[in-house]
Amino acid sequence: AGGSRRRWQPKKEGRKEGSGLKRKRKMAPSANSSDPLAKEVHGTNPQRIVEKILRTKIYNCTYWKERLFGLTAETLVDRAIELTHVGGTYGGLRKPTKFMCLLLKMLQIAPDYEIVLEFVKNDDHKYVRCLGALYLRCTGRPQQIYKFLEPLLADYSAIRCRAFDGWSLSHVDEFVDDLLAKDYCCDIALPHLPRRWHLEKQGLLQPRAPLVADEDDDEDQDQDRRGGGGGEKKKGEEKPPPEKNQKKKKK
Repeated sequence: AGGSRRRWQPKKEGRKEGSGLKRKRKMAPSANSSDPLAKEVHGTNPQRIVEKILRTKIYNCTYWKERLFGLTAETLVDRAIELTHVGGTYGGLRKPTKFMCLLLKMLQIAPDYEIVLEFVKNDDHKYVRCLGALYLRCTGRPQQIYKFLEPLLADYSAIRCRAFDGWSLSHVDEFVDDLLAKDYCCDIALPHLPRRWHLEKQGLLQPRAPLVADEDDDEDQDQDRRGGGGGEKKKGEEKPPPEKNQKKKKK
């Protein structure tokens, strides 16, 4: 009976190698993954600036699948020109707007810095300018944000805003002011932005230049026009009034 007992034997190393087959395989990049060449923004994936719940809604919407699939930095402009409003989500189900879908697409493909500046400086399409301003606010440095967004405070173009409670009318300068002053815009939490006076104290920014130069020029032109009109009146007033002419005749 004692000879029938099995002796203990150490496990072979070959079994350990076979157990490696059960390890998780790396997932292949999907259509919703960020560009592998895209740099991290604020120490994380750029797409994570948009909350996960909103990202999931965007990935599942029809506009993202049909109109933004395979979009590149070169063809992004064609979709941005088609925008007709700004906003984050709308309706009772909080569906994502096209504006927010394009923002997430820009965070995914990470266009060059020059392309973003062209968006911000675009004078012909105001919604393209707003899209570039929001992207720069999410990914740019504080010095870049103040440098390129403050000139937009002189843009008083009217824009349409879509929110969960309906439509509203705003202006480009109000939209940019919200980006500079608030930490929440278009239903997303914006990265922290230091105050301007704090950057000026550190010597990272120069004092803000006034934006009323153009208004002063317009006032000068109006005064010149009024002065020209007044000159015509003076020429007409050169003739003496009729009472004085009558007195001269009596004398």
